[in-house]
Amino acid sequence: MTKIVFMGTPAFSAPILRMLVEEGYEVISVVTQPDRPVGRKKVMTPTPVKEEAIRLGLPVYQPEKLKNPEELQVVLDMAPDLVITAAFGQILPSALLEAPKLGAINVHASLLPAYRGGAPIHQAIIDGQTETGVTIMYMVDRLDAGDIISQVTVPIQKQDHTGILFDKLSEAGTELLKATLPSIIDGTNERIPQNEEQVTYARNISREQERIDWSKSTLEIYNQVRGLHPWPVAYTSYNEANLKIWWAEEASSHKTGKPGEVLEMADDTILVQTGNGVLAIKELQPAGKKRMLAKDYLKGPKIQAGDLFE
Repeated sequence: MTKIVFMGTPAFSAPILRMLVEEGYEVISVVTQPDRPVGRKKVMTPTPVKEEAIRLGLPVYQPEKLKNPEELQVVLDMAPDLVITAAFGQILPSALLEAPKLGAINVHASLLPAYRGGAPIHQAIIDGQTETGVTIMYMVDRLDAGDIISQVTVPIQKQDHTGILFDKLSEAGTELLKATLPSIIDGTNERIPQNEEQVTYARNISREQERIDWSKSTLEIYNQVRGLHPWPVAYTSYNEANLKIWWAEEASSHKTGKPGEVLEMADDTILVQTGNGVLAIKELQPAGKKRMLAKDYLKGPKIQAGDLFE
């Protein structure tokens, strides 16, 4: 039987691991990121993949950095026939890519060669794409540049945010791998080189990308808000403090102002002028406070028409 090492970290990856076990594949070990402190109390928390592996009774290895020779050797000593990764979060050294006889494959949440990198789901929504998908590919010593084995397209609905699309792509990736894996194991799968002229990138989200530029169009800002929901969340500044914008929608108003100007409060929302229209803020979080609906925020410190978000 083919010996598989599975490498993944977030909730996106857990259903894929579960499918492998349910389909009877021999997962000899699960490699995931170390436990990290989470929340204000900094509670050490295992990754979703670690939790799933423990539930399935699988051994877990949590290297800090696989570039460390000692940690890399632990994985090499497992002698897998195939390495499967899904949002693992570390670059695999060449020695690990080359060791398994069936290679190393990755379940990537985009239609490669589009959106190579660590934030393909966020970026597809931020860019206003109407579809994305999942690619199963061979891993090489370049970022998401290996040959494509199989792909599936997933539509992006106008109200989808990153959390919703995350779940859709996890399910699609699980089913795609389930259908593709037998051909990989018996050597009958396709290998389609990526077209380098069509490459785009989706680097990890930077703090700059989280800040709202009110001179942009309403649609651009709406896509930014939903592309950063529920993490890491778009933000603006108000009264010299950061204000997270958890949710907002396109809207209209009979009033106009300069970009970032509060026009009015209507239907328990805050209407703000953008570069070409109006955005209705529906859910937000002041610095040091909990996330709240706009109507609850309006019960507190009085925000007025003419105030400016920056």
